[in-house]
Amino acid sequence: MKYLMTTAAVLCASAAWAETPVLKVYTYDSFVSDWGPGPAVEAAFEETCACDLQLIGAGDGAALLARIKLEGARSEADVVLGLDTNLTAAAKETGLFAPHSVAAEFTLPIEWSDDTFAPFDWGYFAFVHNADMDVPANFRDLADSDLKIAIQDPRSSTPGLGLLMWVKAAYGDDAPAMWSDLSDNVLTVTKGWSESYGLFLEGEADMVLSYTTSPAYHLIAEEDAGKAAAPFDEGHYMQVEVAGKLANSDQPELADSFMAFMVSDAFQSIIPTTNWMYPAVTPASGLPDGFETLITPAKALLLSPEDAAAARDGALAEWRDALAQ
Repeated sequence: MKYLMTTAAVLCASAAWAETPVLKVYTYDSFVSDWGPGPAVEAAFEETCACDLQLIGAGDGAALLARIKLEGARSEADVVLGLDTNLTAAAKETGLFAPHSVAAEFTLPIEWSDDTFAPFDWGYFAFVHNADMDVPANFRDLADSDLKIAIQDPRSSTPGLGLLMWVKAAYGDDAPAMWSDLSDNVLTVTKGWSESYGLFLEGEADMVLSYTTSPAYHLIAEEDAGKAAAPFDEGHYMQVEVAGKLANSDQPELADSFMAFMVSDAFQSIIPTTNWMYPAVTPASGLPDGFETLITPAKALLLSPEDAAAARDGALAEWRDALAQ
């Protein structure tokens, strides 16, 4: 009898598990890492949804779009979280994304009107360095220096693509010449952000392409004020990270719920001290102590999604040609 009761309990539990809806969200690897937002986001959303949220790492940000293109309408993803405005025009062209119904009072430096993708955080790209180092004031000074930088591949990484757009927005037609001058400073090009930042922390590179918010991690999480972001007088390129719902989602209502949850206080309050970016909607608690120490770019640079898409192939060719010399 005891055996029969145990078996019945297992069968009931299995049936309940089978009925639990599953929401699959493709995102970038650092988001789902133990130190990223993923674990806290998963726990917070599952408290509200009676579902199983599966956050699936798929490389760095630019790799997400490549995977979705490859899988097409057969993709098991319900939501993609981690594209940015340099990729949204290309993402829309696939026809794989559905309009969202997210409504929020965004606290972005720009107006937001995209009806397909909704933002969840934002920041400025910057070169991070040891605080006791003399740093260049702009790309020209960097190119004229002996400093070695670690950057990310624009074909697989959103920061890597952001750097291309940064140079293009700042220098326009002179971008190829700037890349030619910068090529000697490039120590390595990594597939993703984590690899290059690790090389910087190990002392292999003098500076690493990251964000103005990166020093907040060292200050808040490690109580280390020894890292800083170099302010460039040409301005800093902005990144707005977004999520979108797949049109062929098996869980469209649950996907909508997740998108709405993404801009809630519960989600947004997680972002500053896990993803180390600015939240798209400032939480009621405000920003954590330590964020006030970060540099504020004197000039914000950002190409529209359409202009970024139009510039991408040419900028990539300029970068590739310069580094091949």
